[in-house]
Amino acid sequence: MRGMRFRPHCWLAQEWFSPDGIPGIAIPFYLAHQRLISLERRFMREVEGGNRNWLMRILRHEAGHAVDSAYRLRRLKSWREAFGPASLPYPDTYRPRPGSRRFVQHLGAWYAQAHPTEDFAETFAVWLKPHSPWRREYVGWPAYAKLQYIDELVREIGEQKPPIANRSTIEDVTHETSTLREHYEQKLARYRLPRRSGADELLLKVFTTVPRSRATAKAASVLREMRTPLRRQIQRSGAFSEYLVHQVLRLMIVRCEALNLYVRGSRRELKGQLLWVVARLAESYEERKLPRVAL
Repeated sequence: MRGMRFRPHCWLAQEWFSPDGIPGIAIPFYLAHQRLISLERRFMREVEGGNRNWLMRILRHEAGHAVDSAYRLRRLKSWREAFGPASLPYPDTYRPRPGSRRFVQHLGAWYAQAHPTEDFAETFAVWLKPHSPWRREYVGWPAYAKLQYIDELVREIGEQKPPIANRSTIEDVTHETSTLREHYEQKLARYRLPRRSGADELLLKVFTTVPRSRATAKAASVLREMRTPLRRQIQRSGAFSEYLVHQVLRLMIVRCEALNLYVRGSRRELKGQLLWVVARLAESYEERKLPRVAL
């Protein structure tokens, strides 16, 4: 792993997580088989990590937590100076600041702002990505110093044997006795309604989960193609900052991938619809209006 001696162990559980003190990664059981993936999408409307790009983003994030546990990094004074004390209470919700450049952007929803441990995991994930352009993308940002810190830290500890080699597993599904029906009844009761952001609601007005044919274009691919002209046209209005528009478009692409959306109707109409979605989201995600995000 990028010159590190450490290798996290993995196991199947009900959801994604890396337990404090255990340098490993729990992976949702539904990713083990296509039929289970279909069940997850049917009941929860999305599959967290259900495509390669999203899967690798989450794995890199969880690898950050595992590295933290393996080397007890949060105990370092330099770590606390860079990210803050890991001992801070973990919140049930957080109110992100989209305009802040003190944090990297990786999983979406400005997740690095949730807690110092998430800030580290998100920053580590950006650094870990193969051929990561972080030196170019984050130059001039306060977050750049955190990326530099991780780059230097890994060089220092990379060849060291991790002091924590705990191979325990938590909530391993091999010990699970409940049925899939019971699992989804409990999961749906926990969430009541599947978690869906305002972005999802707007995107589903423009795109579809059911492609007309095998040749139907994926929404995320089309958004990537149209990102630059959309950004330029919205910026000409002067209503929103360049940074906010950039982050909104990035969020839209991530959610299109997560929901596995496809283009619906003609592309001639699509640009106007997308301009409307970007403007609605930019308005609602301005710092003074941004709602609290549940963890």
